[in-house]
Amino acid sequence: MPKQIITLPNASTPIAPFVPGTLADGVVYVSGTLPFDSNNDVVYPGDAAAQTRHVLTLIQQVIETAGGSLEDVTFNSIFLTDWANYAAINQVYAEFFPGEKPARYCIQCGLVKPDALVEIASIAHIGCK
Repeated sequence: MPKQIITLPNASTPIAPFVPGTLADGVVYVSGTLPFDSNNDVVYPGDAAAQTRHVLTLIQQVIETAGGSLEDVTFNSIFLTDWANYAAINQVYAEFFPGEKPARYCIQCGLVKPDALVEIASIAHIGCK
């Protein structure tokens, strides 16, 4: 089965050579998603919860465009710039994944833009509910 590139209407052009998502054999790989608007500017500076909500909404849109839902997510990689934001990120994360939680890891690191507080990448197996 050939891979399918997943893009979003009205999305910004990525700031590096990648696409928002790729679908292959029923698996959606969502690129690391940052809290960017359509101009690649960081939204909600200083608000980790709002940035996390924005990021997870974009991830949800990519997965839904591929024919899945957040219930299909099996793994998330979470990158945050400060452990002080961990609780706020987890609170919003739990809203998006209220039932069975996907596997994940979380690390502290620097991100591509200083005002970005969180980045998340996801893997979803469509129909794997």
